[in-house]
Amino acid sequence: MSDEPTQIPARARAARGFSQHLGFGEDSDERTGALLRSLAATKPDGHLLELGTGAGVGTAWLLDGMSAGSRLVSLDRNPETTELARKAVGDDSRVELVVTDIGEWLDRYDGPPFDLVFVDTYRGKFIARAQLLEWLAPGGIYVADHLLPHPDWAPDQQALVETFRREIVEDRSLAVTVLNWSSGLVLATKRSL
Repeated sequence: MSDEPTQIPARARAARGFSQHLGFGEDSDERTGALLRSLAATKPDGHLLELGTGAGVGTAWLLDGMSAGSRLVSLDRNPETTELARKAVGDDSRVELVVTDIGEWLDRYDGPPFDLVFVDTYRGKFIARAQLLEWLAPGGIYVADHLLPHPDWAPDQQALVETFRREIVEDRSLAVTVLNWSSGLVLATKRSL
């Protein structure tokens, strides 16, 4: 039996089409998407954050699992891909797509903690992680993907990924599972101390 999902949201298909048209090869695959949908469903009326909207593939999967009372903020610095994500997800009032620098946004953020954070961008994994984890609620879930080698990686990315994996596993504030599945994932839950 294959672990490929068979129920793919129409919005995720639309976003994937936009992404393929751009030649972007590192958006979330269907297995990661299905996991995101399942995790979002565990947070009814949850406050979710996505770093790296891209064309909206991950966004669409998260929305497919979210309850009517959940809210998602998705951040990306690229206005062109964010506009494509808007087209893919439509007028869903549960999501706010923001064009911004992630580090600057986190510096200014003063809202409630996040119940689920999906990190689909370089910056959140390697640069703003400590800052981001401060905004993760106790029991909140942190998911990062693209941790297995990829042909599009920059020359220094393998070393960065190895450091990230080592550091996040050693973080005692988190219960961490490393998955060499899909594109390579880290799934971590913030401990209640």
